[in-house]
Amino acid sequence: MTLALPLAANADPLEVKVGVLRIEHSRETISIVDIPPADDFIAGAKMAMADNNTTGKFLDQSFTVEDIKLAPDDDPIAAARTLLDKGVRYLIADLPADALLKVADAAKDEGALVFNAGAPDDSLREQDCRANVIHTAPSRSMLADGLAQYLIWKQWKKWFLVVGSHPEDVALGEAYERSAKKFGAKIVEKRVFEDTGGGRRSDSGVVQTQHQMPVFTQNAPAYDVLVAADENEVFAGYLPYRTWDPRPVVGSGGLRPTSWDPSHEMWGAVQLQNRFQRMFHRSMNARDNQAWVAMRMIGDAVNRAKTADVKAVRALMLSPDFQVADFKSVALTLRPWNLQLRQPILLTDGRGTVSVSPQEGFLHQVSELDTLGFDQPETKCKLD
Repeated sequence: MTLALPLAANADPLEVKVGVLRIEHSRETISIVDIPPADDFIAGAKMAMADNNTTGKFLDQSFTVEDIKLAPDDDPIAAARTLLDKGVRYLIADLPADALLKVADAAKDEGALVFNAGAPDDSLREQDCRANVIHTAPSRSMLADGLAQYLIWKQWKKWFLVVGSHPEDVALGEAYERSAKKFGAKIVEKRVFEDTGGGRRSDSGVVQTQHQMPVFTQNAPAYDVLVAADENEVFAGYLPYRTWDPRPVVGSGGLRPTSWDPSHEMWGAVQLQNRFQRMFHRSMNARDNQAWVAMRMIGDAVNRAKTADVKAVRALMLSPDFQVADFKSVALTLRPWNLQLRQPILLTDGRGTVSVSPQEGFLHQVSELDTLGFDQPETKCKLD
């Protein structure tokens, strides 16, 4: 007779604490439909937390999220310390570049890993890169290259570049200039649109804009397409259908390069869109998706590594066989030289996905995704 041995009691679940640090984006947008929702960014992290826990319940893994929303004058280091002191070792951030670097340096002392899911600054991936910062947000150079490839494919090689007056706009304009040189386009003229303040959705705005934009864009040399660099959403949304010459508008208005758009539904993306809509009663924007990807990376890596140890998780994410699924036709992987997530760039008009870059014919010896942004031979990043 064989006696059955009692089953060993289950060990306590592996608890993974993830902190979210985010700023409130300006509500001064050109269009009312672009006003950021109250749960902007955090919603993506929460949905991925639910996805992680769906799998985690079978593996004795539990994921939680703690959200800190910073006001403009709040200290990002103090906010990060609040999370780190609670044992959080994974931070998903939507912060300006300077604040992100402060958080990353504070997190390094605690052995924590930071996911930059918001800031597009190339400097964060290049001269100011950090070994404990992984980037799920695409850089400005990746966005610019994604759009540039499509314009070259269309044979729209003569660009009229209009750049805003804010530092972020200038940086984006420089990214487009780099892309033009990289892929063989010609910038026939560059103009600066000065932000003079004032309401962007005033009752008289339509009348004023209808007169101002044609005058601002007249007398430009012959061009195929107007490229707008306007991260602060001051003027680019007013350009389509209002330029002096009948030309398409791209960049920050018209056809836009982005990591994600509420209208994207190819490669099974409609499934993700529908789940997000059911959970939060709104559409998923690019920041939501970038936070979702970061949280899913943490979940997948902890799942495979069977530990929440930061060093083990980071090493797994950097391994050649670690891939991320994001409903954009190909699996996403990390660039080992600067910890940027390789990813296609969607080109959208807000109604649907017009195209996806990299475009056909833009080849690379390692990955066609590395035709977007700074490649390894160009990088200034030196990871510790």
